[in-house]
Formats: sequence, C-alpha cells, structure tokens
Amino acid sequence: MAHFIPRPGCKSAYHRLKHPIADIGTFDRIIQTLILGNPLGCTSYRSARKNHPPTEKVREMYTAKFVYLNDKKKRIGAALDQYDSVGGYQTGIAAVISNVANNLSHRGTVQHLPDDDLFSVTIRCCDPGGEVYALSLARNRITVSSYTDDAILKKVAAWVDTVPELG
Repeated sequence: MAHFIPRPGCKSAYHRLKHPIADIGTFDRIIQTLILGNPLGCTSYRSARKNHPPTEKVREMYTAKFVYLNDKKKRIGAALDQYDSVGGYQTGIAAVISNVANNLSHRGTVQHLPDDDLFSVTIRCCDPGGEVYALSLARNRITVSSYTDDAILKKVAAWVDTVPELG
C-alpha cells in the first residue's frame, strides 16, 4: 500500500511517487478518471447555497520549460510558461516553438524540455461521511489535506495502489 507521510499541524499527508508521471497525456487521464470515474466514492454536497459535484477541480497549473540553443548547441537562454489548462499547455508549447520573433530575439532555436515540465491539479472531494477534503496531484507527489478521518487517507492510498502510473 502507498505510504503517506503525515505533516505536522493541519491534518495533511503526502506521498512522493517513485517515478514522475511520464507526460501530460498520462497525467490528464489520471485526473479525468479520478473526476469522472469517482473511484474514491465521493458524494455531491451543498455549501454556501451552491451544489457541488462529488469531485471538482479547484486549481490546475501546467508549467512548460524551454531552453534556447545557439548553432553550436550551447545554451544561450531559458524560459518557462505557465498555463491553467491542458489545452493551453499544449497549444502554448506549439506557440513558443513556432514564434520566429522570439527565436530571433534569443539568437537561437528553442527546445522544449518535456521531462522538466511540471503539472499539478487540486481536486475538492466530499467523502460519503460528509467531510470535504483536498486531493492534490503533481507530477511527482500526491497530497491529501484538510481531512480529519484517517479512513480518507487509507482510501486514497488504496486508490493510488490501483493506478500503475502512480506506483
């Protein structure tokens, strides 16, 4: 079973993945399965006169990293761009690579570094017991926060064990 390390103070725990999630497609599939498939058995709830689905994204951030190389393949510059959606991330990378004026300004050619990219999504979940907690997935870590019932952490750990990409 995945081992989560508790943090002091507010009840939260994290699990560092043995290997980062391979790419944006794999990361997005995990998130979509979590939201649409609801493997944690979350339930919808109402707060502040608003109905909430069992699981919902409350924050997402995708960071693409680039390096600029001269004719001798020497690094002459670097950049990173942040996006708030998978679609923005994918089209943003294409836009940076095809931006001739930017490449001329750097006096080199741009190269995307996909292995260095960062992804993170925070999902608000409502446990069947009524407790609302946050589940944050990053490329190399999973964090469960704002929970009181340890059964929630055990349920998340059991789910992590069923997802090969998180192993």
